Amino acid sequence: MAGLSWPRCARSGATRPVGRAFPLHRARASLPGMMDHALLTPSEMAEADRAAAAAGHSGLALMRAAGRAVAQAVRRRFRPCRVLVLAGPGNNGGDGYVAARLLEQAGWPVAVAPLAPPRPGSDAAAVAAEWRGPVVPLGTAETGRAGLVIDALFGAGLARPLAPELAALLRGVAAPLVAVDVPSGLDGATGQPLGGFAPRAALTVTFFRRKPGHLLLPGRELCGPVELAQIGLPGSVLDGIRPRAFHNAPGPAGEGLWALPRRGAESHKFSLGHVTLVAGAEMPGAARLAAGAARRAGAGLVTVAAPDAATAALFRAGEPGLLVSEAPPAALLEDGRRNAWLLGPGLPAGPETLAVLRQAVEAGRAVVADGGALTAAAGRPAALRGAAVLTPHAGEFARVFGAPGPDRLAAARAAAALTGAVTVLKGADSIVAAPDGRVAINDHAPPALATAGSGDVLAGLVAGLLAQGMAPFEAACAAVWLHGDAAFRALGGASPQAPLVAEELLPEIRVSIASLLPF
Repeated sequence: MAGLSWPRCARSGATRPVGRAFPLHRARASLPGMMDHALLTPSEMAEADRAAAAAGHSGLALMRAAGRAVAQAVRRRFRPCRVLVLAGPGNNGGDGYVAARLLEQAGWPVAVAPLAPPRPGSDAAAVAAEWRGPVVPLGTAETGRAGLVIDALFGAGLARPLAPELAALLRGVAAPLVAVDVPSGLDGATGQPLGGFAPRAALTVTFFRRKPGHLLLPGRELCGPVELAQIGLPGSVLDGIRPRAFHNAPGPAGEGLWALPRRGAESHKFSLGHVTLVAGAEMPGAARLAAGAARRAGAGLVTVAAPDAATAALFRAGEPGLLVSEAPPAALLEDGRRNAWLLGPGLPAGPETLAVLRQAVEAGRAVVADGGALTAAAGRPAALRGAAVLTPHAGEFARVFGAPGPDRLAAARAAAALTGAVTVLKGADSIVAAPDGRVAINDHAPPALATAGSGDVLAGLVAGLLAQGMAPFEAACAAVWLHGDAAFRALGGASPQAPLVAEELLPEIRVSIASLLPF
């Protein structure tokens, strides 16, 4: 590499679509069906590799395909420059050796800095033997000269923190870094940096299926844009794995993770469900936002149960299509057509709220517990048993179940199993967990949703979809995605960090839903 004066790597001139961009972390290739959305833990990915080998798929061929995918992604994203490949001794390093050879063949100046030689006789050893270019020491002198660094040290299966010297080396990389599978040191199952550090990548290339760590924060930000490459593993290997984690996204009717209710010519307001929202007197705005979202989600009727005449008058002065009642919840529960109940937005966190929740559960209604209902159950998760969906933000979750800790997937799953309710742990990477262990991770939401009333809109969306007959897990997943999509639309192409108020979400809900339905 001495004597070469290639420029530091710059982004290629590829353009992005005009208008609201889809999330960067989306698959570039997919196969039909729900398994498109599957996320594999590192151990499940290892199981997929073993199943592919047992079915006669060559590990060496898969490694060559993975390295080719890395090289192609680099060539698409960057202009030619001096490349340094940091190669570990395992399969991740083998992918790096293949990428190095293909980039060099394409005219890029490339060197490989190995951490250690591959195990003799391994696939990685075979592709390392094909590398005829420069081999340089693994150190800051070489990373400082590189215009692009490919991190092929460790994949998502790393189970311990990086050695201090490796962490220091990666901290000092100034050039753009392309990660193979995940940035070294990132836990592919939780999205947490092992030992507190993993480098920030300009691009991550992964294979077959993404991992939870690609979507969970802070892993999502550390990975940068994620390209998913299909390298020859057959989808049938998932049959034995039976994945339980999914990327939350819509799909074709009957094939995706969820599909929205369809209206037929025979549909009428009573067939589309009736949401009853129990409101409080102190924060009526929360109930108005939730009711507006439930109506726009498609519920045939929405009633606000007001606590007194003055509050009822306030609601009656709002949207004319909203029904308002001053009857006590126990009386309203006598009407079996009121199939979905929402408790929490603007409600006081007292025993009366939990009493209504229990009455609705015992009456066989689908109950969404939010806000005041969750706070009323602080330290008493058993009080929420029987609810259909819980929608806590991190603070409410901690009050009811305890701090989620670094493994938020496990915490959400445990909460769902304990209560028997689908649990939506809200955040920039909202997790939807079902009592049976299924989880979905959402990345389709802008930071602009961090505003008062946003959660009330989400709770109303969930209730509106439940009223129409969606199962709780699917209703919660759909509501979370639609919530984010409505926010993107409300921003109108502006920065996802731009200010947004919850009221702006309501008119966009119908547009988001319509975009997923046939004309």
